[in-house]
Amino acid sequence: MTPLDYDIVIIGSGAGGGTMAHALADTGARILVVERGAAVPQEPENWSPQAVWNDLRYRTTERWLDDTGEAFIPTMHYNVGGNTKFWGAVLYRLRREDFGALELADGVSPAWPIDYETLAPWYDKAEAMYHVHGAVGDDPTEPPRRAFPHAPIPHAPGMAQAAARLRDLGLHPSPLPLGLINPGEPDGCILCRTCNSFPCRIHRKSDAEVCGVLPARAHANVTVWERTVARRLVTDASGRRIDRVELDRHGELVSVRAPVIIVSCGAVNSAVLLLRSANDRHPRGLANSSDLVGRHYMAHLATMLQGVSWRRNNDEFQKTLAINDFYLRRPDTRYPLGQIQSQGRTDARMAKGVGDTWRFKGLPMRYIPLWAYAGWVSRANDWLAMTEDLPRPENRVTLTSDGQIRLTYAPTNVTAHAELVDRLRGLLGRIGYWSPRVFAHSTGVRNTTHQCGTLVFGHDPRSSVLDPFCRTHDVDNLYVVDASFFPSSGAVNPGLTVVAQALRVADHIRTTHLGLEPGDLAS
Repeated sequence: MTPLDYDIVIIGSGAGGGTMAHALADTGARILVVERGAAVPQEPENWSPQAVWNDLRYRTTERWLDDTGEAFIPTMHYNVGGNTKFWGAVLYRLRREDFGALELADGVSPAWPIDYETLAPWYDKAEAMYHVHGAVGDDPTEPPRRAFPHAPIPHAPGMAQAAARLRDLGLHPSPLPLGLINPGEPDGCILCRTCNSFPCRIHRKSDAEVCGVLPARAHANVTVWERTVARRLVTDASGRRIDRVELDRHGELVSVRAPVIIVSCGAVNSAVLLLRSANDRHPRGLANSSDLVGRHYMAHLATMLQGVSWRRNNDEFQKTLAINDFYLRRPDTRYPLGQIQSQGRTDARMAKGVGDTWRFKGLPMRYIPLWAYAGWVSRANDWLAMTEDLPRPENRVTLTSDGQIRLTYAPTNVTAHAELVDRLRGLLGRIGYWSPRVFAHSTGVRNTTHQCGTLVFGHDPRSSVLDPFCRTHDVDNLYVVDASFFPSSGAVNPGLTVVAQALRVADHIRTTHLGLEPGDLAS
């Protein structure tokens, strides 16, 4: 089996891999992007709650094990663009304080090996590439920054009223930074209710396929292999370089070579690929001299609340408002609590899917008919409370003897998160909702959304897997660019930080490995 030769191989096409493919496409380097799934078809089911939420049409069917050995289906999507096809396109920068050590209720959130100022220019480029809409000045935690590339999405009448009432309470509601393409224009985003958890049928949501892979594919030097799974990374005899990547392409074993290998499979699957690639030089897993590959897994604590009122909610697009007043410590809080975001509209089928698992005064709610849920959600606004999760070495990803993925995880900052939920419930009551109730919690020990931290970056090879440019300390030509590099999780959506770091690493590869001048992002 003769390996096929490229200049760069990128494994994964999500926020990290898809962004890097676009950022390196204009170099002329022969780039292969490997994606285990296929492109999500543009079809009516993209916007169908039944297909997306009930039938799980686009979600993986693979099973992982939790720490008790019980199998579960993770919230993972394997397709071109990765999980970004299903994100809500909230694209926040980490706060400046997130880059330093920060005391939280359950311990200290560790400092990063880079500071906010290092990443700020790459945040600027990331926001431009992903069409981010926002405004500077209202958010009390906003780091120093340029203006957003696009104006904020205007609040619908109900959200505007909520923002005014929150300001009357002394809070600082601010526009959510949203990645949407030409909203309100004839060829643009139609500001519908199917952003959260749905793929965009018209490709007007800023995801890694639309903003990264599709423009990269327009270059003749970029090749994308769909339905191709990376099985192992094979080193040379020294163990210091990746010699080839073994791929399962449509059931056939294929090998490829490149001077630069970039792994962007997501925090769990990137760690799994390195663990699966163990050899005599790397007996505990590739690049694992620190014994940290797979450790320090993090996922945000998240709770959805619905505020219900007597009036019908006529806001079609309501995902525009954030409250960051509790993100950092306040005089009336002992520790930082987290962030609050308004969410998209919940469909009756989605509400029934969650509600059917509940009991009310001992009675199972699965007997409540769909029309009753429709009446409920037509008068509701959805809000998300999100709290930082701390890195713990015992929270980790491992492989069983037969190669199954095991996720051992227990959430941290549970008490702080409960306080944030209580504060949000109280705020919703004070601004006019008569029934601010918990709609859904994050999935606890099986939480796989916003996953990060399994291949932490840093300066010291003894306490990190990657260097500050996401190159492994132990293997010279191997980079890992996805949320696995995070030393801490912060309490905002991680996507924009992955994109910004991907652009920074791409520029580093351009100048060091390809010998080119620093570049600007191709259009």
